[in-house]
Amino acid sequence: MSKNIYVTMPTLAPLKEVDAYLQQVWESGVMTHNGPLLRKFEHDVAEWHGMQHHTVVVNGTIALQLAIRALGIKGEIITSPFSFIATTSAIMYEGCTPVYADINPETLNIDPANVEAAITNKTVAIMPVHVFGNTCEIEAIEAIAKKHNLKVIYDACHSVGVRYKGKSVFAYGDISCTSYHATKMLNSGEGGGCYTNDAELDAKMKRIRFFGFSEDKTNVVEEGSNLKMTEVHASVGLANLKYLQAALADRKEKYMLYKQLLSVNPKCHFQRINDDSCNYSYFPLILDSEETLLKVDAALQAEHIFARRYFYPSLNTFTDIVPYVKMPNSENIASRILCLPLYFTLLQEDVERIAKVILKTL
Repeated sequence: MSKNIYVTMPTLAPLKEVDAYLQQVWESGVMTHNGPLLRKFEHDVAEWHGMQHHTVVVNGTIALQLAIRALGIKGEIITSPFSFIATTSAIMYEGCTPVYADINPETLNIDPANVEAAITNKTVAIMPVHVFGNTCEIEAIEAIAKKHNLKVIYDACHSVGVRYKGKSVFAYGDISCTSYHATKMLNSGEGGGCYTNDAELDAKMKRIRFFGFSEDKTNVVEEGSNLKMTEVHASVGLANLKYLQAALADRKEKYMLYKQLLSVNPKCHFQRINDDSCNYSYFPLILDSEETLLKVDAALQAEHIFARRYFYPSLNTFTDIVPYVKMPNSENIASRILCLPLYFTLLQEDVERIAKVILKTL
């Protein structure tokens, strides 16, 4: 029987290296509460990206919510219908209204022209998504934001390690939010982070993260909550950080192999990458129809290969929580996109076998 191959697996440091950090936790007795390893993880990951201000929280969804809360905004936030539900739910959970702007069907990112068309007198912010780690049209988005006096919060949950115009993609917008979930390029099991160039905004996010306490912990000065990452999760993240550069290189190599192998069939289409500003953390295969996708997915499953319809369905179709507004590009792409297995321990021969099954089916 063939081994099971899943769409993703975490990139993990050797257990003994995690244990070395956990030993420090056990010796100190500090399990949480802005502990030394959390502060080290916060600092070291920010330094790796060339950023100064980084607030680590329990997950990427909370990072998005924290960004909205810290900016003090209420109203409509324009975002992408082609994303994970967390992008929308974070907006709604903070009492704001998600307004969708359709995507560019080639880059899979939000189309700036559609963003501008969606602006009303209730719009307070834009929340673009760097889909699959592929950088948005940053200049166009930020020009629109400046013109209309809007905040920009980037959902950069896929974008660890991405650089754009010579600096980290996290350096753009008012706040960029990322995820350190188990499936991401850098993982702490669960975790998330908010990056900003504004020291005061960073300090505010750190206050909100810890119940709204003042710096000296003698007064509550913000409406806050308990958003802290534990020392155990920080230990996992610190150990894994050592392997981030290798993981990024590995992802790109396997991505390019998939693309080389599958490009021979005209039914296979691929996301257009913006200026190589992408971490290749996913391999989305766009097929010519949903019927073809279902045949390919069934053939892969028969070989114990489990790809994922990611993102499916388009968020604007979740009519139990949002009113339906037609988003033709997002709906069309969502119906025929399949993310193929891609992770650090996936073998080259596995990539070749997966491509062979797909090409045979087509």
